[in-house]
Amino acid sequence: MKKRSGAGSQAIALPAAAAGFGELRLHAGTPQVTAETAAATSPKPPRHLGLSGKLLAFTLAFVLLAEVLILVPAVAAFRLNWLSDRLAGARTAALVLDAAPDGMISPQLTQELLRSVGAITVALKRDDTRRLLASTDMPPEVDHHADVRDVGPWQAVSEAFDTLLARDGRVIRAVGTPPRGDGFVEIVIDETPLRKAMLRFTGNLLLVSLVIAALTGALVYLGLAWMFVRPMRRLTQRMVAFRADPSHPVPEVETDGRMDEIGQAERELTAMQQQIAETLQQKSHLAALGLAVSKINHDLRNLLASVQLISDRLADIRDPAVQRFAPKLEVALDRAIAYCEHTLAYGKAQEPAPERRMVPLAPLVAEVRDTLGLGPDEAQGIGFVESVDRELEVDADPDQLFRVLLNLCRNAVEALSARSPNEPSRDQIRITGRREGAIVIIEVADTGPGVPERARAHLFEAFQGSARRGGTGLGLAIAAELMHAHGGDIQLVPGTIGATFQLRVPDRPVDLEAHRALRQHG
Repeated sequence: MKKRSGAGSQAIALPAAAAGFGELRLHAGTPQVTAETAAATSPKPPRHLGLSGKLLAFTLAFVLLAEVLILVPAVAAFRLNWLSDRLAGARTAALVLDAAPDGMISPQLTQELLRSVGAITVALKRDDTRRLLASTDMPPEVDHHADVRDVGPWQAVSEAFDTLLARDGRVIRAVGTPPRGDGFVEIVIDETPLRKAMLRFTGNLLLVSLVIAALTGALVYLGLAWMFVRPMRRLTQRMVAFRADPSHPVPEVETDGRMDEIGQAERELTAMQQQIAETLQQKSHLAALGLAVSKINHDLRNLLASVQLISDRLADIRDPAVQRFAPKLEVALDRAIAYCEHTLAYGKAQEPAPERRMVPLAPLVAEVRDTLGLGPDEAQGIGFVESVDRELEVDADPDQLFRVLLNLCRNAVEALSARSPNEPSRDQIRITGRREGAIVIIEVADTGPGVPERARAHLFEAFQGSARRGGTGLGLAIAAELMHAHGGDIQLVPGTIGATFQLRVPDRPVDLEAHRALRQHG
């Protein structure tokens, strides 16, 4: 018993480690965002074009491209039609001039026919002869040739630009199909009227096209801005506001019943923000709890040291009752001191790795019963039934497995105490254990009201799985964490009276073989 005083001294020598636990408030707490911080970290308005400006620029670019694709072929077609009209008039004049006997058409009528066609000369080629039907006194020299009988699209466009860029007074020779038979009809004309007509047509078409394009572009821009830019701006504002204050409650946002990608993005953003806000709130709760635990541990270690000194003196008393309870008090103090050491040393809500060994299960269950005061000599009105084989051993850390069983049994006691006064025949806690191959299965059951349906979804999550009013849900969360550290699991067995929790603790293959070998040679 004297060696316990040394443990007490070791517990007293830990005040410097308490500072480590205070760091949990900084790491797990919600980040404090001040107005200055939010203003400094919030995104600045972009100096370049925003989404609306880019949309407008793209709309204008595509509208202008459409204008070019429409305007250029239209101007080329206008030129060909203009020449074709002149050639059609020339064909009519050629029929008249060709049918009339020589000398029957006066020079004045010939000039009238040329003016009606707008030509300087009209000639007709038939078979191998080329005949000049009408001409001015001094035909000018031809500067350019144009054949409208077979013109490709690219040639029509290039010749249209050539006409628009030509000088005034240029003379061209145009060739078309004859009135009948083979050959061709040709005219020599001044290109200036054609060029002026093309410029007027281009200006009118460009004006009409720009008006139509402006209206179309405005409608397209407004439609896209309403359908896409406006909700994207709303999403951006929500993200910026949430970044500035993530702990602020997330309001419900109307998505206008949209089922497209924008509506899905708004719904997913709302769900994500709510989940992050809940997580930050939980972390803030954990940080506050961690700070409180660090303060409690700071004062509790001194109290435990004093109680340990008293327990050392109690061990010297020869009273049988004192000798019976002193070892249990000693073990409980050792566990309490160990918990404080782990908490102060790690400074975080993480359990140390289990120190596993083969442990008899029955004495551990009996220790849980005595710790809860449910022994045969106690009068709490709650029955405790043990159904564990004395030979059953489990490969586990005894202290951690004790904590798991103690948490489950304490929850059962609280559930059964709610219908006080209790009767041992009705209100019972039952612990059973059995081995199935390399797995030990332990079941902790009670005859209480069971676990409410609302608590089952988050049963093993801290601060969310409590089944009673005012509970924290830490007991089941700690039990689940310790079981997972052993490579096992814990689950609620459905369809039972009250609540039944099943623990599965697998053996370590290597350690199990070594243990069996030691037992065989022992």
